[in-house]
Amino acid sequence: MVTQTLSLTGRALRLLSTREHSRAELERKLGRFEEEAGQLAKVLDALAAKDFINEERVVESVLHRRAAKLGASRIRQELQSKGLAPEAVAQAIDELRGSELERAREVWRKKFGQAPVDAAQRGKQMRFLAARGFGGETIHKVVSGGDD
Repeated sequence: MVTQTLSLTGRALRLLSTREHSRAELERKLGRFEEEAGQLAKVLDALAAKDFINEERVVESVLHRRAAKLGASRIRQELQSKGLAPEAVAQAIDELRGSELERAREVWRKKFGQAPVDAAQRGKQMRFLAARGFGGETIHKVVSGGDD
């Protein structure tokens, strides 16, 4: 039996087959497999030319997968960690801000479903929403049950 090692292209395609990856993510994950300088850059350039690597799709994918459960600040952090352009991240976060309150209410409703009866429960609910990346004003509105 001959064991064949995957080429950089093969490794990149395997990663891309599971979900969208940004160029920076692929560079991080595949850098250790690069045998000669510049080889990885050529592979990623070829994949980008064929539209296998697309920042716009990465942003859409993250928003689709994470927006229902996370607030704008957590999603911003995730997008930034993927090495995406700051303009693309800012635009995506601006789009999310409009639905922040509704998304926070839904996350809160699924987890708790009723208003806190004491300060300890209130703190727990607020910390939960904050950990999910929702903003302070949004958290206050959701936990206090206020409209708007």
